[in-house]
Amino acid sequence: MPRKILEKVPEDLLQADLERYRKMALELGATDAKIITTDVIVIDERVRAKCMYPKCRWYGTSANCPPNSMGLDLTRKIVEKFRYAVFIKLEVPSSEVAGKEAKDKGLSRQSQLKIREIVSKIESRAFFDGYHLALGLGEGPCKNAFCPDRECQALIPGQPCRHPLKASSSMEGFGMDAFIMAARVGWDMYPIGASISPSEVPFGNKLGLVLIH
Repeated sequence: MPRKILEKVPEDLLQADLERYRKMALELGATDAKIITTDVIVIDERVRAKCMYPKCRWYGTSANCPPNSMGLDLTRKIVEKFRYAVFIKLEVPSSEVAGKEAKDKGLSRQSQLKIREIVSKIESRAFFDGYHLALGLGEGPCKNAFCPDRECQALIPGQPCRHPLKASSSMEGFGMDAFIMAARVGWDMYPIGASISPSEVPFGNKLGLVLIH
């Protein structure tokens, strides 16, 4: 049942809800989830630079990826309006994310869909609990997750997104340095790419974030 929206949520209720969302992430399959204050969030222009040099294959191909996603100044202003977020980690086998085969076969797509599903369900639950401005961010380009072989419909004038409640921008699309944020909360992160053998890293991570209040 939806909860009525309050002008000011009592702190004890807010903290109880945050803990409930953290546990919900684990129940949905996350490896770990932490309640963070928004001063943990790092927004850095260099993250956007990495989308462009060398240019990501998904750059400009969806409404949620740069240069179509919102600018960093607006992102900073939005984040400053929130105090808390739930930071979510999904640990995946290194074979899904490292090496040429993983890249060529898109082996990480299912885990990308999984972290987005977790984010979407928590964002929805928070919305119906009265946190009507809750904002969820997934991992990686939404086009790769949902529409890899089709044009992004949201880029066509007058057309809606095919997956409006799931195909959010990614943390990196918002200019967030998710790697440093993960390090700040004690999660191990490794630089992984096509030239790295799966045997060289113990695991990979998919990260998501839900800004709550």
